[in-house]
Amino acid sequence: MDTQNIWNTFNDELYFFILKRVKNENDTNDIFQNTFLKIHKNLEKLKDEAKVKAWVFQIARHEIANHFNKESLYTEPVNTNKEIPQNLYFDVCCFDRFISNLPKIYNEVIELVYIKGLKQKEAAQSLNISLENVKARIKRSKEILKKNFKSCCKYNLDKHGHLIGEPDCAACKPC
Repeated sequence: MDTQNIWNTFNDELYFFILKRVKNENDTNDIFQNTFLKIHKNLEKLKDEAKVKAWVFQIARHEIANHFNKESLYTEPVNTNKEIPQNLYFDVCCFDRFISNLPKIYNEVIELVYIKGLKQKEAAQSLNISLENVKARIKRSKEILKKNFKSCCKYNLDKHGHLIGEPDCAACKPC
């Protein structure tokens, strides 16, 4: 099977698969294009043509995840071997206070992954918990942090759930 056959077979279905998840036509076009570039580039790695559909859609899922990771408010550090400078977050209203006020199980994970720069797998080993548990705690932590920023600092959320706007709380005025 070649790239043209994959295009002819999955073009429309793949495009709408991406659009349904991204909900933005420009982003969908970018992800769609990147997906087909990766398909073309890695076509020789496809060992079983009977699994081409699963392979194509897995590439698309990875591209969608990459897209959302790039847009995420809290992304994993690129270089996870070095500690992240604390001043990176100083311009974010109430950040330190909100991190400190997280329940201990969430605070530990956020500190290890986003402040100290450990990979999630390393944090799981350090805390002696599963990787899935680390991911769940990070997700819950982000939800708590967004809620705190929204209620205390009057930030708003955009359509992707990212914080936007300027701080508007008494605690931020001296900042």
